[in-house]
Amino acid sequence: MNATFEIYNLSDDGKIPNSKYPVIVYHRVFSLEGNQAADFLENRFAENGWSNAFRWRVYDYHHYHTNTHEVLGVYAGNAILQIGGPEGEKLEAQIGDVIVLPAGTGHISLSHSSDFAVVGAYPNAAEPDLIRIDDQRPEGVRETVDAVPVPDLDPIFADHASGVVQSWNERTGR
Repeated sequence: MNATFEIYNLSDDGKIPNSKYPVIVYHRVFSLEGNQAADFLENRFAENGWSNAFRWRVYDYHHYHTNTHEVLGVYAGNAILQIGGPEGEKLEAQIGDVIVLPAGTGHISLSHSSDFAVVGAYPNAAEPDLIRIDDQRPEGVRETVDAVPVPDLDPIFADHASGVVQSWNERTGR
């Protein structure tokens, strides 16, 4: 596996809070496709404490979750995703990519292939809320998003010394 990664630091745009933690995008994490890839992702995420998994796509409207982080693993097709809101970063997502979105991070599918699909999951089987950019911004959203704890393990690599856990703990001085 020749996985590489990118880190995106996003700021509050007044509508979408985004997060004090960066978005982490892992590329070329796996070479499986279709149901084998989806099974691999669900199992790996669950082994690392990220569950309540779903298989679907990314909504075609800007939204975020205030109460939990989210991981998305691409197991079919490809898409152009945008993170951080309408002025945010555009990502080319393809099979083998894993995207870790901290709570509060806006995301949308701008375009996708007809077969595009992801496995999504949440730390500790959290049940995510869903806030659309057109919704009224929830009272105290910044504090709510900032209070979501750093997960115990990275959803794909598990190791405390790498990936999400290290990057996010560095932000909190842990």
